[in-house]
Order: sequence, then C-alpha cells, then structure tokens
Amino acid sequence: MTRAVMDPTIAPPFPVAALTVLRDTQLRKNVAHATDVIQAKRALLVAEKKDWQQLRTAAAAIRAHALANLGSYLEEFEKRCTEAGGVVHWAADAAEARAIILKLLREENATEVIKIKTMTSAEIQLNPALEAAGISVFETDLAELILQLGGDEPSHIVAPALHVNRGQVREIFARRMGLQNLSDDPQVLTAAARTYLRQKFLSVPTAISGANFLVAETGSVAVVESEGNGRMCLTLPRTMITLAGIEKVLPKFKDLEILLQVLARSATGERMNPYTSLWTGVTPGDGPQRFHVVLLDNGRSQILARPKERQTLQCIRCAACLNTCPVYRQTGGHAYGSVYGGPIGAILTPQLMQMEHAQTLPFASSLCGACYAVCPVKINIPEVLIALRAQVVDQERGQPARWFDPMFLGMKAANVIFASARQFRAAQWASRVGLSLFTGKDGWIHRLPGLGARWTVTRDLRGIPEQSFRQWWAARDKEQM
Repeated sequence: MTRAVMDPTIAPPFPVAALTVLRDTQLRKNVAHATDVIQAKRALLVAEKKDWQQLRTAAAAIRAHALANLGSYLEEFEKRCTEAGGVVHWAADAAEARAIILKLLREENATEVIKIKTMTSAEIQLNPALEAAGISVFETDLAELILQLGGDEPSHIVAPALHVNRGQVREIFARRMGLQNLSDDPQVLTAAARTYLRQKFLSVPTAISGANFLVAETGSVAVVESEGNGRMCLTLPRTMITLAGIEKVLPKFKDLEILLQVLARSATGERMNPYTSLWTGVTPGDGPQRFHVVLLDNGRSQILARPKERQTLQCIRCAACLNTCPVYRQTGGHAYGSVYGGPIGAILTPQLMQMEHAQTLPFASSLCGACYAVCPVKINIPEVLIALRAQVVDQERGQPARWFDPMFLGMKAANVIFASARQFRAAQWASRVGLSLFTGKDGWIHRLPGLGARWTVTRDLRGIPEQSFRQWWAARDKEQM
C-alpha cells in the first residue's frame, strides 16, 4: 500500500502550499468543525480541574528537568530496558534508524508488518523505505488506515484524518475494500475497518510502534490511544519494534500521573485516554517475545544544545496548539509540508532540518500567543518562532544581494522612503492615488494585481483614507488657533 509522503526537504514554501489549501472550501470546513469540537471538549474538562495551572507547571517542570539531564536518563532507560529483556538501539539520524529497523525485520524474515500510529516513523519516512524493500506495511490506527487507503497525508498530530469527512471515508473504504453498498454511518465504517484489520492482527507476527513516553526508572514504554487497535499490536505479534525520539524519556514512573492527565485533556478532551498501554521488556509466555527499542536523535541533540529552542522538545504531541491556532484553522496541516503541523511544527520541523529546509514555517504565525496559552507543558512557541525568524534572517544576510527578489526590492524601497519625511509624504500621496483605482465604493480593496494579489486572494484590504493622521493633526491645530 503506497501513500503520499510529506518530505520537508522537497515541500513547497508555506505560502505556496497554503494557497492551494485555502481554495479547498470542503477541507477548511472539515478542519474548522473538528477543531471546534475538540476545543469545546477540552475547555469543559480543563475547567473542572481547579488545579489546572498547577498541573501545567508540574508537567513543564518534569519535561524541562528530563531534557536538562537527558543523557543520564537515557542511559538509565537503556539499562532498565535491557535488564527486562529488551534490546536498545541508538540511531543518529533517519537513515540509520531505517537501516536498523530493516535489519531487524530481515532477521525475522518479515514480509508484512503492522503498525501503531507513530509520527516518528513518518518523520524518518519509514513506510516508503520498507515498501521499497518488499515489506508491506499495514496501519492499524483508524485515521492512519483511512489515509493509507486513500493515498493521503496526515493533517493533524492527534487526529491525522481530521480533514476527511465521513462521506469521503465511505468512498475510500468502498473503493479499497470492495464494499460498494457501504453506508457512511460511523459504526458501519468502524466495523468495516475492524473486519479489514482483524486478519492482519491474527496473522502478522511483527509490529512497529511509537512511544508517547519512555520511563527511565523502569525501562518501560507507554502508548496512549483511543481505539484499542494499538493494544492488539502490542500483545499479539511475536516481535515488537518501538521507534522513539530521545526526548520522550521521563525520569520516574510517577511522572506519568501528571503527564497523562494533561495529555488526555489537551489532546482529545477526555479525563483519561481510553487505552493506556505500558510494557517493560519481555515476559515469557505473554506478549511479544522479542522487543527492540530504537532511540532516534535525528537533529534533537542540536536543538537540546540551544537553551531557548530546547523547550521545543518538551512537546508531548497533544496538538492543543493546532486546535487553537488561527493559521492552522485556515490551512490545515498539509500546508506545513511535514508530519508535524501547526505551531509546534512551525518550530520543530525547521530545527530538525538544521534550518536548511522549511525556513518559511517560522513565519506561518500571527504571534497571537494562543498556542502558548493552551500548551500543557508551557512551551513558549511565539518566543521560539521569533528566535527562528532571526536565524532565517541571519542566513539571508549571508547570501548575495538578490535584486530579482520582490521582498529584497521592497525592503530597499522602504529604506529609501522612510529615510526622510518628504519622501514618506510623497509615497503616501502616490499610494493614495494608485490604490484609489482598486478601491471599491465600500472603501475596501478586494483585488490587487501582481504581488499584491497574494494579500487580496484571501482577504480584503482597507483603502487608504483621503487624509493621513499628520494631515488631520495639522488641520486640527489650525482650527484651534
């Protein structure tokens, strides 16, 4: 089964990708409805927690402490996991992680693998690599299955198929499962997916998972989900391979008490995730008898080394920032060109790419601060966005002058205009005369030519008033004399 691949190294700039999405009214409607529902549920359950702010503070402190001492906690996790019968592998980058997993699958003579939803595997483009090696991959998370069968890409961290409505799901299932008389009733669609996957659960002996958390104290892995399909993957196969970013580690088992509370409420508006699975190593006669953990760096160490940007790694992938973001609400996740969309993706993806790709993402924000207000681990996303914008500007300063670049020319023109009051007043007059040709009777500009169309294609622009503030002030002074 093949699907589209989100690759930040070849993705178009955010403004270009967003323009296509903005024209898809059905997708925008689906995203707006889904995020509204999630936000309403979250608000109710957060309101009932009188100590919510204290929980946020505690969760942020746990994550910050873990990152400040990441090396020692990762070593402790490796020791405890190994003692329990697991095998820990270290991957410096995506290529090494893919090679390790492929080697393990070759040792198992695997031709098929079932997967629990894991964004980390999408980050390293694991599915295409396995399929190119002749290993069929079957997603078992319902949303991921919808996208896989539809050849689509995820658009949300928690609800990857958030942009797809049930009518579209019915069409995908009917076409790919051969169920032409299928209705769009959610229970019927769920039953169809369950039937489709059941044979795979019972027959495929190898599974791949991600991890919501790693517990250093016990060497345990924790996965939370809403359906139970993940638990089927964790218990039935003979071999389990877990791929986890190195930042997922927690110091103590008791830390889960805090993190699971804020995660469930922030992610899906629930008091507790319906399925929370924890496993430690191998238990003879119970569950997988071969257990491997692949710890992935892939740029995380470089982020860890920068104090201000380090807080990016505190993320617990709840997607609360996506649900509240006015930019994400209009564009959905596809415009970000990465499995990590929304505000967290705008700061995480460029850093994972060592600022060589996705440089437009830090500018895909209004800096309104809504993401910071809802983040359960208090990541100051606007602060990091500003820091990354500065890095992008610094990179561009080192480039030769690009006289063909409209932005460069615009900044040069602005430098001349703002150099003197006379030139500024002349530019005001010229703008008033020029833009009057495009100003409607209602005083708004609805369509501009050329580069100006980038603004008016999605919003209106108020026309320039007949009188500037300075002119009004001068006239006022004359009247009072």
